[in-house]
Amino acid sequence: MFIGRNLLVASKHEKEKVIAPLLQKALGVLPFVLHNLDTDIFGTFTGEIERVDDPFTTIRRKAEWGLSQTNDDLVVASEGSFGPHPSLFFVPADDEILLFMDKKNNIEVIAREVSTETNFGHAEVKSEKELIDFAQKSLFPSHGLILSGDKIRDNFFVKGILDEDTLFTAFHYLLKRFQKVTVQTDMRAIYNPSRMLVIEKACSKLIQNIESCCPVCSCPGFSVREVLPGLPCSLCGSSTNSTLAHLYVCQKCNHKKKQLYPNGKEKEEPTFCDYCNP
Repeated sequence: MFIGRNLLVASKHEKEKVIAPLLQKALGVLPFVLHNLDTDIFGTFTGEIERVDDPFTTIRRKAEWGLSQTNDDLVVASEGSFGPHPSLFFVPADDEILLFMDKKNNIEVIAREVSTETNFGHAEVKSEKELIDFAQKSLFPSHGLILSGDKIRDNFFVKGILDEDTLFTAFHYLLKRFQKVTVQTDMRAIYNPSRMLVIEKACSKLIQNIESCCPVCSCPGFSVREVLPGLPCSLCGSSTNSTLAHLYVCQKCNHKKKQLYPNGKEKEEPTFCDYCNP
């Protein structure tokens, strides 16, 4: 279905370095990029352009817009979000979503990877020591940094900082002007090797989802559409919020399959039961 077809990798920040080889090897596609494709119009991490939609809507808009710039009908797009982990609330997380869209066959396949392997962070600094401490914690200089002053008064950023000379020059310029400086990790993939690794893991999941075909109509993308809670407590038997089953749904013929106990356990510990441990 995909061998020999052109595949647009809709990315501005060199995500094709990890995405393209994997998809080319697995699916036989011919990946390419458009170097004038400015995906920043859908939002930037520093907030000059706000992301107005949720990640799933944004990634579809990005994919559709990318294809509109070509004569092709196959695209993969990526969208990342950073913040507290959904269950480990005080741990920062990288939440990556990949979308594979085939307009010719009307197929969409999505994969998601949530990882704590991220250097995401920010701080206000007033001295070189504070700046150096943050930089070391953030894996600088292998990972880029961003400096800014007062966003309300002056929406000025120095991005993609990968060397000490640029870091200290920008810091002293902003400190003199604003008396304090905001330093943050540059989360654009090209400046963040940790994020590239998470994107690579998400792409491997995407390939698995594409290669999973419906047992009825053989359509690719027969993957998990819903995670069903309700794993019973081993002590009282009550339903818990832990995963009981995964629901697979075919986007072509709507065939459904429920896989019980996908995490390999049939009972949950009482610690995670709202009745036994309210």
